[in-house]
Amino acid sequence: MRAVADDPEFIEGDGELVHSGGLRGLFRRVEPPAADERRRVYGAAGFDWFLALVVGVLCAIGLLMVYSASIDVSYQATGDSSNTTYFFVRQVRSMAIGLVALVLLTRIDYHVWRRLAVPMMAVVAVLLIAVLRFGETRFEAQRALLRGSLQPGELAKFTVVIYMAAWLASKRQKLRKITYGLLPFSIVVGTIAFLIILQPDLSTAASILATALSMFFIAGADWLQLLAIGGAMGVIGYQLATRLEYARERLDAHFAAVEDLTQASDHVQQAVTAFLNGGLTGVGLGEGKQKFANTLPFPHTDSIFAIIGEELGLIGTFIVVVLFALLIYRGFRVARFAPDAFGGLLAAGVTCWIAYDALLNIAVMTALIPPTGVPLPFISYGGSALVAAMAGVGLILSVSRSVGRSARPVRNQTPRLAPPSAEWRDAREDHDLSRRDRRRSVPRVGRRRGSS
Repeated sequence: MRAVADDPEFIEGDGELVHSGGLRGLFRRVEPPAADERRRVYGAAGFDWFLALVVGVLCAIGLLMVYSASIDVSYQATGDSSNTTYFFVRQVRSMAIGLVALVLLTRIDYHVWRRLAVPMMAVVAVLLIAVLRFGETRFEAQRALLRGSLQPGELAKFTVVIYMAAWLASKRQKLRKITYGLLPFSIVVGTIAFLIILQPDLSTAASILATALSMFFIAGADWLQLLAIGGAMGVIGYQLATRLEYARERLDAHFAAVEDLTQASDHVQQAVTAFLNGGLTGVGLGEGKQKFANTLPFPHTDSIFAIIGEELGLIGTFIVVVLFALLIYRGFRVARFAPDAFGGLLAAGVTCWIAYDALLNIAVMTALIPPTGVPLPFISYGGSALVAAMAGVGLILSVSRSVGRSARPVRNQTPRLAPPSAEWRDAREDHDLSRRDRRRSVPRVGRRRGSS
């Protein structure tokens, strides 16, 4: 019997030859026996409900905390003492838009975005240039368009992940060559980061660079290229941090706080005070004091994790950290079992992006790094960041649906068969010759009797 070839395999509905070993190094090759595990993990429908549940809980916590943290800032923004839900209502509206984006991207086959990667990157580049010319200046930075409702920097995170996944998946065998690896990576990602730095927005640029570099590593880039890119990023980052006035002030204050916390910036001191006030169980939802009278700057955006620490205590912050850890675990699990390289890189890229943003925000609030302007994903107030993050989760869920489909047995599936061996062909020819010889050896007498 002819043997079935193991590699590569056809997967129904994909329309092309797919290699299940899409990622190197971090993600091992998925062999056929892993199909049972994938069915167990993702279910018959092929949808990662656990990941969707984790994101839903994070969004629910975000709505509660935005409502609590924005009571005073809503009054300051509107001048109406009875209007304490101004930012909460806007956050609900943004979450509704993000939910629609999540559902749509979950239903759409993620391979569609591979063809749209280049046009999307061009649109983002145009928006980043437009914000430098027409953007509104807030806190000495031009980061938003349309009266602050659209931040191209957040859209750039989403688009860079799609573009990098498409590019890396198509060049995987050539990434170790400088002309296909280091140079294109530096030009494309460096241009986007440079436009964001001009706003200036160093934290968003750092998040994009870290995410792109992580995807480059996962795709199998050469170690020397990774070291070269990482070293260049470090040198440029140090130069920017020491030359830009606002960045240098934050850096000096952080180094001073390492030796004496009382020398830290007012923002960091008030955040630490919020954690101390909260203790283990917190003062209660809505009962925090640091959010009033601008005691803690930006309580509903950058500083919302400190508000969680004050009102829900150490237990509340621990739950949030665990939820993010579960999200990261499930995201990388989807990437590991992705049916092709593009899907694996897409899921891994979105996971890295959300993980870096969460780590940056939490590290700032706990005085581990200098203050940045990165919001806490799904929790901080901000329409562009929330919609982009929920759309990114939609991409992961779309990949998880493909994982489930590839795990299910397919009826009427014709596998590619291995070519027959020389021994098998010789035996077949001998068999055919022997049959012809038997037909010729029938006696003439027998044929006459049969004909009469």
